[in-house]
Amino acid sequence: MTHVIADDAEALAVARELAAELAVDAAARDAERRLPGPELDRLSASGLLAITVPDSHGGADVSARTVAEVFRLLAAADPNVAQIPQSHFVYVNVLRQRGTPEQRKFFFGEVLDGRRFGNAQSEAGTKHVQDYRTSLAPAPGGGFLLNGTKHYSTGALFADWIPVLARREDQTLHVAYVPRDAPGLTVVDDWAGMGQRTTASGTVLLEDVAVPEWRVVPHHLTFQGPQLHGAFAQLLHAAIDVGIASGALAEALEFVRTKARPWFESGQERAADDPLVIQRAGELAVKVRAAEALLDAAGAAVDAARADLTEDSAAAASIAVATAKAFADPVAVELGGAIFELGGTRSSLEGLNLNRHWRNARTHTLHDPARWKIQHIGRYVLNGQLPPRHGLL
Repeated sequence: MTHVIADDAEALAVARELAAELAVDAAARDAERRLPGPELDRLSASGLLAITVPDSHGGADVSARTVAEVFRLLAAADPNVAQIPQSHFVYVNVLRQRGTPEQRKFFFGEVLDGRRFGNAQSEAGTKHVQDYRTSLAPAPGGGFLLNGTKHYSTGALFADWIPVLARREDQTLHVAYVPRDAPGLTVVDDWAGMGQRTTASGTVLLEDVAVPEWRVVPHHLTFQGPQLHGAFAQLLHAAIDVGIASGALAEALEFVRTKARPWFESGQERAADDPLVIQRAGELAVKVRAAEALLDAAGAAVDAARADLTEDSAAAASIAVATAKAFADPVAVELGGAIFELGGTRSSLEGLNLNRHWRNARTHTLHDPARWKIQHIGRYVLNGQLPPRHGLL
């Protein structure tokens, strides 16, 4: 039975409880490349996947700040489990923005029942990340046929529904919501990244997949006016990176307190009393706390823009999210390495699998390069240039 969460406070309480459970075996799951099927079932049953369903459809309709904090809490425990539902929330949001009343009624009901959305979005071998070649063509008997190959399809292997980004004959972008077991749709578990090992971000093959018209959403219309699609999606990615940094810091400090030895020149009995270790721990804590604060501010900016959506408020939200992610990405990578700096030689033992923090940070922060976010931030603060509406900012 899937629980229905009532409000923001309950969503955060449930996330903290689930995060504590996920943290217990996170290192072992990573080391063994064990896919988190049972953990995702617990996530579904917890009701967290439905917290953005509008209250008019029976959901908690929580704030963006709350969603970001839920993702941060889960990512601090296991960023693999946290990344898997990122697309779920993005494509629930697509329905909120562009779905018909009938689509919303059906799919929000599915989400409240614990059903999971995956994604079939990115493609390999194309000119750039938004060069989508997957086609959505009219079928002879009505509806559409999907054909194409998708890569980095995080969540698809575990999904009940797979939203597919595809282009119509006129090149307009649409989202087709396809059942996981649809004829012609194949999910290949071929993800072999060095980090985020258990996200199963593999390949989706689409061969004449039939899609009725009522399951297709005109996504291109999202970008014809002020929008928060990109800001919300990027907020969740930023929350995962901040969570990785938070989790690495927590594990590093615990290792110093319980397992590390002091350097002999410190004159201390415990590594936790070594003044140079204390100094470094303080420096890292400041960076992580700053990343957490920027994430919270970004969530607040998204919420403010939702309450009064204009070109200016949408731009302010995108820039706030870009700022949070541009700061958090290098902090997450730094924390992944600093855990060894604080822990010493014994922290490098393979059995501890502490290197998963760096591997996860380095892999996940490759999403949407921060260098371009810095460019947009600079243009905005210096010249008042509003950021583009391409959905990745």
